[in-house]
Amino acid sequence: MVESIPRRKLAAILAADVVGFSHMMGENEDRTLRNLKTCRSVTDEAIARHHGRIFGSAGDSVIAEFASPVDAIVAAVAFQDSLRGHNEKMDPEERMQFRVGLNLGDVIVEGDNLYGDGVNVAARLEATAEPGGIALSGKFHEEVCRKLDLNFVNTGEQEMKNIAAPVPTFKVEMGTAAEVLEAFENAVAAASQAAAGAGVSSESPSAADTKVPAIAVLPFANMSGDAEQEFFADGITEDIITNLSLWRTFPVISRNSSFAYRSQSVNLREVATELGSRYIVQGSVRKGGNRVRITAQLIDGEEDHHLWSEKLDRTMEDIFDVQDEVSEAIARRVAPSVTGHEQNRLIRKHPENLSAWEEYLQGLRCYHERQRTDFEDPVLAKARQHFEQAIKLDATLSDAHSHLAFCSFWELVHRITKDGKQTLNSMLDHAHQAQALNPEDPLALGAIASYNMFRGDHATSRDYAKKAIRFNPSYALNYWRLSLAQAHCGEFREAESSALKTFELSPVDPELGDFYTGLFLSYLGQGEYEKASEAMEKTIQYYPDRGSVLGIRAAILGHLERGSEAKAALDRYLELRPNLKTRDDYRNSFLPNSVLADPIIEGLIKAGWNPEE
Repeated sequence: MVESIPRRKLAAILAADVVGFSHMMGENEDRTLRNLKTCRSVTDEAIARHHGRIFGSAGDSVIAEFASPVDAIVAAVAFQDSLRGHNEKMDPEERMQFRVGLNLGDVIVEGDNLYGDGVNVAARLEATAEPGGIALSGKFHEEVCRKLDLNFVNTGEQEMKNIAAPVPTFKVEMGTAAEVLEAFENAVAAASQAAAGAGVSSESPSAADTKVPAIAVLPFANMSGDAEQEFFADGITEDIITNLSLWRTFPVISRNSSFAYRSQSVNLREVATELGSRYIVQGSVRKGGNRVRITAQLIDGEEDHHLWSEKLDRTMEDIFDVQDEVSEAIARRVAPSVTGHEQNRLIRKHPENLSAWEEYLQGLRCYHERQRTDFEDPVLAKARQHFEQAIKLDATLSDAHSHLAFCSFWELVHRITKDGKQTLNSMLDHAHQAQALNPEDPLALGAIASYNMFRGDHATSRDYAKKAIRFNPSYALNYWRLSLAQAHCGEFREAESSALKTFELSPVDPELGDFYTGLFLSYLGQGEYEKASEAMEKTIQYYPDRGSVLGIRAAILGHLERGSEAKAALDRYLELRPNLKTRDDYRNSFLPNSVLADPIIEGLIKAGWNPEE
């Protein structure tokens, strides 16, 4: 019911408008209005997603209210960051920038409208903001400065028209936009995970209804009658998952969790619940000669009914266009407001050599089915052979270069390589080649993050992991890499949040054992040894004989002073590492420059280790 009697309340107010809008209209009205519609879809979606309400909108201006100043500034940072990315793809004369003003103050509520100085100050602040920037009042700054990892600049007290007293003002350093979005989203994910672990729902029904829905793509069935073509159907599925992830508008469940349902007769409501996704994509691939038929259907997992389906018949030369068509159709059903920059991101460079692509798909299949064993992994070796052959056939295949970098990564982790330095250099070389071919490739950026972790440059590793996440925020493994980098840097709470995000994005992933490493390292750094032990035992279930994990387990048990249990764990670890004699021996076997080396050594000593001096 609309309120008829005016009342007062405290509210966070966001005011925004377009820089130079009148001039742009004078230059080209049709183009300006078309561009405004695109930009407003970005601003309005961000405001709604962060629980805001637009109560004033005239032409190029927007005024919205929020119950929380944190929600207001995160919404502003989110759409300014998205608009900046959008403008990078536009011709200079088509670029549209917004100024934003934020204020926390008393407002008068009358019907659906708000009035008073709380609104007026926000509007005056907006006029002082830089193009693409955010200005805020001192009172607003006080509420958010200690809650978000943003950099603020004090711009002094300013006289404002029809405002009695000068207003203290600040501006946001927009260079930190990606970090604050990431920190905020990770904090929300951590809180949700904690609430779920306690058996408490973190959302009311109304909040759940407004949450951005996740989508899961189940493995497409191979209808070719040839088991050897299974890899082809898998490759189609993976490309659609990748394409959907590039929209960056809704969460996409990772490939590994989706593929856990391969060749199973599934109840879609149960799958949706297990994966935490609302929408399910199913399909099939039939390949015969030079023809391929792809069928796909989009299903509302909660209601268990079809929303869309399509059958596409193409020649093999058109296969990449087909994948993009299916991806775009699904994405537009789930998020019809996606336009502009996000749509442009969906268009990827396709390899020209189809034989190379099929080699790559064969390698991808082996890579996902690797044995994950120390000292030898024949399936991983076979994956490397396929990726190398793919590159021989087409040196521009960036994904093959990225996966070769990760073959090197696992050869280092599992001590398979005979020459660690050469393997590390090969890892960086292929990652750089992939990045040169596709500067926004999250796989390549993740590989560079892992390379720097091995080198002991954990701050650079963290920065590359964050950049990878920015280009694909639905790829769980890059959150895992970020959690490791943060833990080794000493950013333990941030590492915990990043690790929890991996479980949110890929809850039934075959890599769960690795995901728990980020979690137990973060707890170890925080001195939360019981929690570290619980996470460690989950990892041990997956990797009972991985030496590096067993050493940290012994250290955690040592910190917990579990006597014989700690000693038994230590003895088992030392059997695998007989040359471990001194503290420096451990530091040299661990990652260089990690802040966790000394706490682990201390735990090993508490478990009964007597290092030589």
